[in-house]
Amino acid sequence: MFCVETQHFPLTRILLLAIGLWPYQRSKFSQLQATLCFGILSSFVVFQLTALITTKCTVDFIIKVFSTAMVFNFYIITYNMFWINTDHVRNLLDQLQCICNELKDENEIAIFKKYGNNTKRFTLILTSFSICCVFIAILLPIWPQILGIFLYINESRIQSQTIQIVTEYFVDQEKYYYLILLHTYAVFCIGATTVTAIGTMLLGCIVHAYGLFTIASYRIEQAMTTKIFENINLNSWSMICKKICYAVEIHHKAMKFTNFILSSFKGSFFMLIMFSVISLSLNFFAIFRNASLGNKEAFVLHILYVLVIYLYLFVSNYAGQEVLNYSTHIYSTTYNVQWYNAPLHVQKMILLILQRGSKTFSLNIAGLFTVSLECFATLTKASMSYFTVLYTMQQ
Repeated sequence: MFCVETQHFPLTRILLLAIGLWPYQRSKFSQLQATLCFGILSSFVVFQLTALITTKCTVDFIIKVFSTAMVFNFYIITYNMFWINTDHVRNLLDQLQCICNELKDENEIAIFKKYGNNTKRFTLILTSFSICCVFIAILLPIWPQILGIFLYINESRIQSQTIQIVTEYFVDQEKYYYLILLHTYAVFCIGATTVTAIGTMLLGCIVHAYGLFTIASYRIEQAMTTKIFENINLNSWSMICKKICYAVEIHHKAMKFTNFILSSFKGSFFMLIMFSVISLSLNFFAIFRNASLGNKEAFVLHILYVLVIYLYLFVSNYAGQEVLNYSTHIYSTTYNVQWYNAPLHVQKMILLILQRGSKTFSLNIAGLFTVSLECFATLTKASMSYFTVLYTMQQ
């Protein structure tokens, strides 16, 4: 027996602890930490929207403000998703631990550990990507200053060039420039940590669900091996019945666990999809707008926004597609075993699995979105359509 949370989610645990969202650490300090992180993220969006009060609003300016504000709203929704559902997150990990404790077969434990190692590998890759994105985002505001050391550019000119995100703090922005920049850096770091930590936690849970589906397929194959049918007796039929029962049980747990992930956060998932499509459309427009104006820093920044959102959408939809594939694999495995050689009562049990497998098991959000690669293509098409409308209106 091993601890799932420490052995399969070590890096995710560190990231969640850093932002006060680890479900097993609910001290007063962690609550203060969570409140501070959420306040920093929320205040940055507020200070972006206040720019609409003090500046003349044109269509171009509104799009400029909302193209970045939507991205940081994405961070807020993601953070809030775990903050208000701490019990659900802890329940997910507890369910995984209980399922792991019930595994006795060495091959099944090896399968479970294999998908746990995949979870750690995906977490490391996504964390590395996030670190690179944050590094680039932090470097962009100070890049003109680095050049200014060698090119002798006036400091006020440098500061005017480095402000790529429209904000209104109701203070002298030149005087408090470095405090504003510090606030921006804090938001980038907290936001990237939030998206990475929560994304890898949910992805890890889905990957473990793949392992449960694989174990169900393994149990079915072991229950209906050729060796069992070579020496048929009463004990053999009893053994087959037990193994089929175990296969049905783990299959049911895999489906229940996957549905619990979706039902726990379905409201947040729906909001994230809407904000993702709107944000992609606005940032595509901002990319073309800044490219035409020659604003390289803003161009790169909006490229980063698009890459992060696209990666988030692709990974989540690919994970949903894999759930569909693994569920279908159980159906094909059950269909291909020698079920016709089993006694009638065993065939009825196998028929139960076949009936489940004949119905497409997928992750469905609010009855509108089926998480899959097809959904990813649909969302991409929708965001490009809205971008085309915006671009046409500006011509």
